[in-house]
Amino acid sequence: MNANENLFYSFWQGGYEGADHVNSTGHPLDMNDSNQHRMRVREDYLHLQPFGIRTIRESIGWRMAEPTPNHYDFSFLEPLIEAAQEFDLQILWTLCHYGWPRDIDIFSAGFIERYARYAAAAAEFLAPFSKSEPVYTPINEISFLAYATCETTLIHPYGPHLRERSVEFKRQLVRAAIAGMEAIWKVDPRARFLHVDPLIHVIAPEGRPELAEVAEHVRLSQYQAWDMLAGAIEPELGGASKYLDIIGVNYYHSNQWEWETFNTLFWHLKDPRRKPFKDMLAEINQRYGHGRPLVIAETSHVGSGRGEWIADITEEVIQAAQEGVVLQGICLYPILDRHGWENLDHWHRSGLWDIHPDPQGNLVRVMDKRYAKSLVEAQWRLAKTPYYQTFQPHQDQPIFYQKH
Repeated sequence: MNANENLFYSFWQGGYEGADHVNSTGHPLDMNDSNQHRMRVREDYLHLQPFGIRTIRESIGWRMAEPTPNHYDFSFLEPLIEAAQEFDLQILWTLCHYGWPRDIDIFSAGFIERYARYAAAAAEFLAPFSKSEPVYTPINEISFLAYATCETTLIHPYGPHLRERSVEFKRQLVRAAIAGMEAIWKVDPRARFLHVDPLIHVIAPEGRPELAEVAEHVRLSQYQAWDMLAGAIEPELGGASKYLDIIGVNYYHSNQWEWETFNTLFWHLKDPRRKPFKDMLAEINQRYGHGRPLVIAETSHVGSGRGEWIADITEEVIQAAQEGVVLQGICLYPILDRHGWENLDHWHRSGLWDIHPDPQGNLVRVMDKRYAKSLVEAQWRLAKTPYYQTFQPHQDQPIFYQKH
């Protein structure tokens, strides 16, 4: 592992929402279908070109790729692969984005075995299309997924009745990820792995100092999945340093809150209790650095604040770089707007492109000009800093947007 190695085609990256779980009403999500990304993928990838975005995150969807037990169909990925080859894009594939086949008992040994077989099948299908080291996210946001499955109603048919099994499921997901990585390496020894989870900050409410200890315990729990993968804790799960390869952090305005009240420390109100993002990056870099690559795997805001958000993130990244934090990339996620998991009619207005239905049922892509302007300014601002001037792009292609 080498934090300075060149893993990606571009520093600025784009991610397409790929959640495929069954929501609380029992509706199976396929976000790449409902926003017409899979149908209009060539158009979507073409839109990336002026911004120099050549690395993208896409999700496969275990539930969709395994329609019957141990039988796989990856043909629905072919349009994405063909478009990526046309535009010479690098796809970072997420293998499990919250969903799994309905017949699986998630706490059984069969869950791990089935996932490993699926991971191997996916790698076998994708290997011929990877001219460089393929990068996979085995299970997206292990810590969040365990929480969402066992402590909320977001994922059907699970929920708060499993709250006491939340950490147990986190362990199960870690075992599955390790088994999946081993299965993939047998198919393609080149494979690299991006492990993604939210970066959070949790504090006690004002006037409640007795909650400070539990708030800190919750905050530190963000590191559990990474620690388990690395074998730093609970070594009986099979973790080892080799499994914790690339660290991906997901960061949104709501990632900082009070414990017990769950009140957000609002970014747009400039809550003084917020922890600077650069300090959060420095902490995880110090914890896992040791040559491991670090990326911002998801970040974005909503509505009119999108431009200011990406400007702020860029300044925090520049300050972190001055303190020795080496970042390999920033992924705008979602790059294309998404609807809610629960309310399918509510579009978040969180992408570089919004979605507007026309009378014919087409979901028209409309660029948010303020966000685009701020992104270009952020690209140029970052490109002129000493560290990023030395960052050599893959295949000598430009990383940053080129002005005409």
